[in-house]
Parts: sequence; structure tokens; C-alpha cells
Amino acid sequence: MRTLVSICFTFWCLGLYPQTCDLSVAITGIKSPDGGIQIGLYNNRDSFPLVDGQYKLYYFSVKDFSGVYTIRDLPAGEYAVGIFHDKNSDKICNTNFLGVPKEGFGFSTNFKPRLSSPDFEDCKIDLRNNMSITIKLIYR
Repeated sequence: MRTLVSICFTFWCLGLYPQTCDLSVAITGIKSPDGGIQIGLYNNRDSFPLVDGQYKLYYFSVKDFSGVYTIRDLPAGEYAVGIFHDKNSDKICNTNFLGVPKEGFGFSTNFKPRLSSPDFEDCKIDLRNNMSITIKLIYR
């Protein structure tokens, strides 16, 4: 009986430990080795895809990029990813007078916006286990 109680207690304690996952993001379609790549990870519907609304932000040189960037130890949950190729290294996604990005960009689920920015639901991924996604950059 003690063994059964001990086993049940162990499984109950394991359920209290927050599950973390890794998200591997493969980025394709990069047209130039210049500048950097910025990955914005969002976990809030209201802040997606706002600048400075990211849950986590990652920036690295295109020249040093191997093609896949892994974000480690994320709590399980719903996320959306927004990426842009910062070709001129100013850490700003430059846009034209209509607000359309002049630099390469992409979103999780490879959502292609038409006349406005995407919603969180358009780009949402449900991270419950380690996951890999591929995002192809769009240049206009």
C-alpha cells in the first residue's frame, strides 16, 4: 500500500512541474547575407504583431545564421512568431508610406497578409511538445 501511495504522490508531483518545450524555427527564402534576422515571439493576442509587444525577442546576424534557430525552455502554450530580415541592420522593420514592409518578413503558419497585419489566430501555434516550424520570408 505504501508503494502505491508513493507512486501516486510521485506522479502528482510531476504534474506540478511546469512543462517546457523547445521551438525550432527554420527560416527560408533569405535573399541577402546582409544585416540581421529578428524573431519576435508573442504569447498575447492583444500585442501581436506590435513592435515592443513581444514575449521574447531574438536578433542575430544573417552571416552567422545556420538556417534554424532554436528557442529553448518555453512554457507550453499558444504562441505566434513574426520575423523580419533587417537588411540595413537598424533593428527596425522599415515600411513604405502604406505600412508595407520594405524588408523581408514572415509569420508562423506562413500566413501571407493581404491588406492588413495578421491576427494572432492567423499565426497561432500550439506548443505542447518540442516543435519545428518553417517560415519562408516574403519580400515585396
